[in-house]
Amino acid sequence: MRHLLLALPFALLPVIAHADEHHHHDHHDEHASLGSHEHGVAQLDAALEGTVLEIELRSPAINLLGFEHAANSAEDKRKVADARAQLEQPGRLFGLSAEAGCKLDEARLESPLFAGKGHEHEHEHEHEHEHEQHDAGTHSDVHAHYRYDCSAPDALTGLDLRALFEAFPGTEKIQAQVIGPNGQQGKLLRAKQAQITF
Repeated sequence: MRHLLLALPFALLPVIAHADEHHHHDHHDEHASLGSHEHGVAQLDAALEGTVLEIELRSPAINLLGFEHAANSAEDKRKVADARAQLEQPGRLFGLSAEAGCKLDEARLESPLFAGKGHEHEHEHEHEHEHEQHDAGTHSDVHAHYRYDCSAPDALTGLDLRALFEAFPGTEKIQAQVIGPNGQQGKLLRAKQAQITF
């Protein structure tokens, strides 16, 4: 299953490029969101295969926390703890329908700001090195991976990210890409248009 998620950004490049032709005013933001660290923009990949749903969310930390530096003050540490607590309860954030009976099997959060708690740096390093070449500034990303087992996957028609936009108002856009029973879909989501179907 993981290979599906890793292949998503490449598999859907033609879909997104085609969409850009009709939305010239957003073309810079949409292309940047595919592989670079851009404030206000997050990337979400999801794959539904059989009863297994996997979701990966990558976001600049500033979208979720309001800052990217190490949390030194009590206020910053509280913001990190609050964001982490919300990301550890993802059912609400992704608007999964109760009828689908999706139970969370695994949740993994990775970020330099979540120091000492289950980091897996392999992909993160690769990603950070990529955008550090374009910007000498310090960037911190949050990478969340979730795996669900759904007892009635046919009832899972899509994702609704309105609650995610509400929880993290620094997130202005999410480039969502999904693979499901009806093939591949790619869509740039905003708070007022926050649904994508499988």
